[in-house]
Amino acid sequence: MALILHAGKSNKNAYKTLIAAEYAGVLVEFAPNFEMGVSNKTPEFLKMNPIGKIPVLETPDGPIFESNAIARYVTRLKGDNTLYGSSLIDYAHIEQWIDFSSLEIDANLIKWYSPRMGRAPYLPPAEETAIAALKRALGALNTYLASNTYLVGHSVTLADIIMTCNLYFGFTNLLVKSFTSEFPHVERYFWTLVNQPNFRKILGQVKQTEAIPPVQSAKKPSQPKESKPKVKDEPKKEANQEPEKPKEEAEEEEAPKPKPKNPLDLLPPSKMILDEWKRLYSNTKTNFREVAIKGFWDMYDPEGYSLWFCDYKYNDENTVSFVTLNKVGGFLQRMDLARKYAFGKMLVIGSEPPFKVKGLWLFRGQEVPQFVIDECYDMELYEWTKVDISDEAQKERVNQMIEDFEPFEGEPLLDAKCFK
Repeated sequence: MALILHAGKSNKNAYKTLIAAEYAGVLVEFAPNFEMGVSNKTPEFLKMNPIGKIPVLETPDGPIFESNAIARYVTRLKGDNTLYGSSLIDYAHIEQWIDFSSLEIDANLIKWYSPRMGRAPYLPPAEETAIAALKRALGALNTYLASNTYLVGHSVTLADIIMTCNLYFGFTNLLVKSFTSEFPHVERYFWTLVNQPNFRKILGQVKQTEAIPPVQSAKKPSQPKESKPKVKDEPKKEANQEPEKPKEEAEEEEAPKPKPKNPLDLLPPSKMILDEWKRLYSNTKTNFREVAIKGFWDMYDPEGYSLWFCDYKYNDENTVSFVTLNKVGGFLQRMDLARKYAFGKMLVIGSEPPFKVKGLWLFRGQEVPQFVIDECYDMELYEWTKVDISDEAQKERVNQMIEDFEPFEGEPLLDAKCFK
């Protein structure tokens, strides 16, 4: 008789059990018509797992919840496999790597992923801590795998199954190639495992993600509708009363008012056409200073636009290059709401941590736009200083930031990003 697994068919924690079942020769089937958010809230399901989480395995002897416990049960159901090793020390080492995979790999991936998907508050320092902890764990795993094909012994064990499923979640959702390339032995291990027949039967063709998911804006709670006071029945209209307005006219009167214009759209016209500058910047490949920089100052309208330097307030926290670059990339993504009114350059400076983050921004109007301050929380992480273009030193600093001049203020550039 098949064991029944209650879970979604793309759940990586369910994959642990299914792959273990393939190796152990145990028949496991999904519960029919399982629907996340519905099936796991029924009284029948809550009897099996009182907190309603998946996966849950139905067995002849009763239900089991928690994915690692389920995988252990399936592994031990038949004693003629080597998924738990061949000695007491093998067993201990398998349990050791299962705990490491859960506490050091999976937990930090979830701490990184959940806030970006809007399932928890997004706090950049917390994300940096999770990524740093994850890199430390992957570094340790990479060192171990430099001289080992599998985690325990010379064949696949349950430790490899659970580790690979947790890495699968990372590789397919968060860990882009530029991140994993720092851990070549982990990469080799992962791609070797996911292409084993029993893994591939469950996981299919695995593809590494090409981008880290952007931070999703927190949804504002919907406002409760105001209850309208009851109106007493009006007396019937007299025959000589004004006839009802045509339906079309009534609908027109009730249509919502148009959205108010952005205050920047109400400013007097400027001689500077922002798109023309962005085009010049993008198309200039040689003689950048003579063509693009000169062109910028020829176009620049100090009455219609303003220039601003920004300096990150917490540079001492920028101890991991990837995290720092990711931080700047996230800032630029969230600035997308200002694309019509702004141009920016962000520099990550230094060859050794802590790295410095500095930027130059061109904004429509004479102040940093209020709607940007209100909507983009990153703004408060920077000190903003208006550029005095009458000061030749500040003007030259603008030039150097636009053209990615190196060394910048005596230090090499780790990276330069443009917002246009």
